Amino acid sequence: MLQQTQVKTVLPYWEHWLRALPTVADLAAAAPDRVLKLWEGLGYYRRARHLQSAAQTVVARHHGQVPREFPALLALPGIGRYTAGAIASIAFDQPRPILDGNVIRVLTRLFGIRENPRLRSANDRLWRLAEELVSAAHDLPGTDNCSHLNQGLMELGALVCTPRRPDCAACPWRRHCVARSEGLVDQLPNLDARPTPTVRHFFVFVIERGARCVVRQRPAEAVNANLWEFPNCEVNNPHTEPAAAAPELLGHTPAAIARIGRVRGTITRYRMVFDVFRVTLPATARVSRQLGQWKKRVDLDALAFSSTHRRILRLLERKPDANRTADMPGRRH
Repeated sequence: MLQQTQVKTVLPYWEHWLRALPTVADLAAAAPDRVLKLWEGLGYYRRARHLQSAAQTVVARHHGQVPREFPALLALPGIGRYTAGAIASIAFDQPRPILDGNVIRVLTRLFGIRENPRLRSANDRLWRLAEELVSAAHDLPGTDNCSHLNQGLMELGALVCTPRRPDCAACPWRRHCVARSEGLVDQLPNLDARPTPTVRHFFVFVIERGARCVVRQRPAEAVNANLWEFPNCEVNNPHTEPAAAAPELLGHTPAAIARIGRVRGTITRYRMVFDVFRVTLPATARVSRQLGQWKKRVDLDALAFSSTHRRILRLLERKPDANRTADMPGRRH
C-alpha cells in the first residue's frame, strides 16, 4: 500500500484491510472483487492484484509464512528490489539496502551526487551507498539496527530533507552534507523536469431506467482492470456535442440528455476531464452486453469503482447543472 501512496492516506485502508483479511491465507482465498473493493480509492490497482497473487504464492510455496530469504521475497508477484529490501531489513533486520524517493534525496545531497539519479551509473552508486550504510549498521552492537537505519533514512527524507525548504538545521548529518557545504541543496537531486501533463477529455453517459442504471466492468488487460465504471468514451475534440458522440457508444440515439457535472482525475502524466450526462434511451432500446449491464442503484455501493467513477456515482443525486463541476485534486482514479 505504501508504494506510491503517502502514509497518512494508507493508514485507514491498512486498518480496514487487516480487519477484513487478517491473514495471508484470508487474502489468498478472497474473491478478487472483494480485494478490489477493499483497495477502492488507493489507485494503482495492479498493486492489489499483485498483493493477492503474492499471498497465493506464499500459501502455495511457503506454507503461509512470508519468506525471510531475499531471493524468495524478490520472486513474489509485485515485489521488486526496493520492496524486498524493505521487508528483509525492516521485518527481519537483514542488511539489505532500500532506495525510494526519500532515500535518493538524502543520499544525493549527503554525498553531493550531481548526476541524474535515474541514470544507470548514478543509480548503481546510490544502491552501493545504501548497502554500505545498512551493512555498517548491521555490524554495530544491538538489535534492529538495519530496520532502524532504513526507516530512519526514509523518515529523514520525508520530514527533514524535504524536496523544498529542507530543515538543514535539524539534520543530524548537516556537518557532513556535501550539498549543504557547497550550496547545492536546492539543485539536488538533479532530476529531469516533469513532462507537461496531457489533458484527455471523456464523455460519461449514465443510463437510468427506474431504480436501475447501466455499468460495466473494465477488461482484465486494461488500466483499472476489473473495476466498474459507467459507459464512457474519449472525445478528441472537447467541443464535440454529447448528442453527436452518444449514438456510436450507446448503439441508440438518446431520447434525452441532461448534463450532471464534471469530474477530474489523474493517471500518471494524464489529466482526465470527465463530462457526465444523464441519458434516457428510447423505451424499446436494448442495452448490449458490450455497453454494460443493468444494476440496481442500491447495489452499486458493493461494487469496486475507480475514485473517478465513485465520484460520478455521488453526482447522480444532484440535479443537472451545466455549470457544476466536481474536481478531484491529488487523487489518482
